[in-house]
Amino acid sequence: MSYHGVFFDFDYTLGDSTAAIAEGYRLGFLALGLDPPTEEQVRHTVGLTLADGYALLTGDHNPERQEAFYHSFQHTVGVEAGGEGRRLMIEGTTLFPGAEELLLALKHAGVRTAIVSTKPGSTIRRIFEHQGRKDLLDLVVGGDEVTQAKPHPQGLRLALERLGLSAEQVLFCGDTVIDAATAQAGGCDFCAVLNGTTKADAFERFPCVHTAPDLAELKRWLKV
Repeated sequence: MSYHGVFFDFDYTLGDSTAAIAEGYRLGFLALGLDPPTEEQVRHTVGLTLADGYALLTGDHNPERQEAFYHSFQHTVGVEAGGEGRRLMIEGTTLFPGAEELLLALKHAGVRTAIVSTKPGSTIRRIFEHQGRKDLLDLVVGGDEVTQAKPHPQGLRLALERLGLSAEQVLFCGDTVIDAATAQAGGCDFCAVLNGTTKADAFERFPCVHTAPDLAELKRWLKV
């Protein structure tokens, strides 16, 4: 294959943290006196920042309420949580079928791999440590390591810089139009992965070199 690096979003691209994210939303909404959203409603917020996810579900753009929800989420299942909530996020997250095989094949092919996500980098690293597969990644750039969230390409550019790659050498894979816009802004080729809630036709307005129904098909397309 022609790429020197293949970078990925995490949630609904490589892994599934739905149970933990839904619990964080449930507890955060209850703390604010709101009826909690359904798991299916929460699924459509995955890939957004917590503030944007809260606003999408409530229509509430009050910064103080968004901040209160953010802190509640982090204290219940996020980076500031302990006990069962944190275990749910780390141990309850699963990798999608084909994820390990794809990352291992890329590693054996000498292709650099990175995750660029809105999810905190420490959380992603702990998930892979729990899976015993931290060795499959060259780099993780989480949302806590940048000042501009996707679709701003700051995280993508940081990953390129740290791995010594140019945008033209890298394929970015993600499950949302936010990821597609990030790749476009960063100058990388983009591959849509249909593991999430975004349908294939949503990507038609973006440059997209391939649309993969799952990670096994992506591996075949990359010929690794």
